[in-house]
Amino acid sequence: MAWKKSDWRAKPRVQMPDYVDADALAGVEARLAQYPPLVFAGEARRLTAQLGAASRGEAFLLQGGDCAEAFDQFSADAIRDTFKVMLQMAMVLTFGAKVPVVKVGRMAGQFAKPRSAPTETVGGVELPSYRGDIINELPFSESARMPDPAKMLQAYTQSAATLNLLRAFSKGGYADMNKVHSWTLGFTDGEKAARYREMASRISDALDFMRAAGIDSTSTETLQTVDFYTSHESLLLEYEEALTRLDTTSGNWLAGSGHMIWIGDRTRQPDGAHVEFASGVLNPIGLKCGPTMTADDLKALMTKLNPKNEAGRLTLIARFGAGKVAEHLPRLIECVRQEGANVVWVCDPMHGNTIKSASGYKTRPFDAVLREVREFFAVHKAEGTIPGGVHFEMTGQDVTECIGGTADVTDENLSDRYHTACDPRLNASQSLELAFLVAEELSALRQERSAEAA
Repeated sequence: MAWKKSDWRAKPRVQMPDYVDADALAGVEARLAQYPPLVFAGEARRLTAQLGAASRGEAFLLQGGDCAEAFDQFSADAIRDTFKVMLQMAMVLTFGAKVPVVKVGRMAGQFAKPRSAPTETVGGVELPSYRGDIINELPFSESARMPDPAKMLQAYTQSAATLNLLRAFSKGGYADMNKVHSWTLGFTDGEKAARYREMASRISDALDFMRAAGIDSTSTETLQTVDFYTSHESLLLEYEEALTRLDTTSGNWLAGSGHMIWIGDRTRQPDGAHVEFASGVLNPIGLKCGPTMTADDLKALMTKLNPKNEAGRLTLIARFGAGKVAEHLPRLIECVRQEGANVVWVCDPMHGNTIKSASGYKTRPFDAVLREVREFFAVHKAEGTIPGGVHFEMTGQDVTECIGGTADVTDENLSDRYHTACDPRLNASQSLELAFLVAEELSALRQERSAEAA
């Protein structure tokens, strides 16, 4: 039977709100169904092709952005700053890997968050958990925590504005390669970033050579523009269904809410609503794989989400925690190998490394994040498989939410600029430092493979 965008409604649902006013919900869904899609089928197909290249080691995925976008922190400057640091990271990664970097932001739709419990209790009062601005509000009051369907309309408006600005930045000259590298040189000027100066100098030499050969940003559009895509967790399915459109070119359905959508570790039940929805859209799909992922579940999910075994269609995002990668990743790699499945292997070193600091803040140690990335590369080296990308929760702003790095954020500093409503994010300096360190891993891997080929 042909897939319908409402089929998920007949499946078990988890991590979704119960709206009190059914009529208000239906009204919002009807309005969203009349709005233009936020992204287009051709863009999603192009991203799938580029992810297919990443699955073969011919490209590398950089996926990053907010843990959860907030209505009250929305600004052009915040969008620009995150876009800017992702461009810097991508340039460094491109130099290390010597392949194109596919840039995908956790932006323009990352409003909903799964929670470990449906309610929380403060001072003896129990209220629904905060599930992201698209659903309810952070303040601990009955009115704020009541799910409000009208928030979907505000999320759509903010996403449309974000995408408009991102498209302008990516195609309007802001992404000029020489400009991006000049920003990165500012980071390497400091004494604590001295170890990254050599790589930055080699990038400068490469750009100087290109200019001497007559190749610069004035002579080729390639050096002035970038492809930049958006992604989010496909959690609030009423919103997703309302923005799903039929692509008249292919006759397939497009999730018009973002270029790439992913299924979280809490919502990946093979017979569940979220997997059912994602199975029918043409967008590339991400699948979070935590320690509880079994081989049987992974096989069922790969069959459900990518029945044609299309390269670039399915990205497996590993999130185990530092010290646990060698325990879990090899068995999932073996499962994929047995099935002959085409997947992109990506490392999410954020979600398995969240701790509560002595000062009471939820944080992530930079060293633990880096350790998981290195373990991810080490396992793929041992298995002879391809590490296809990284997935970070990060921001271009100077926040103090993750400890460590050359930024020297300590437990005592966390309260200085702790702005996240959900999970701690890497700041601009930590993000760029991590890109240099990942680039070193990619460069070493490339050199080893070249030596083996010789």
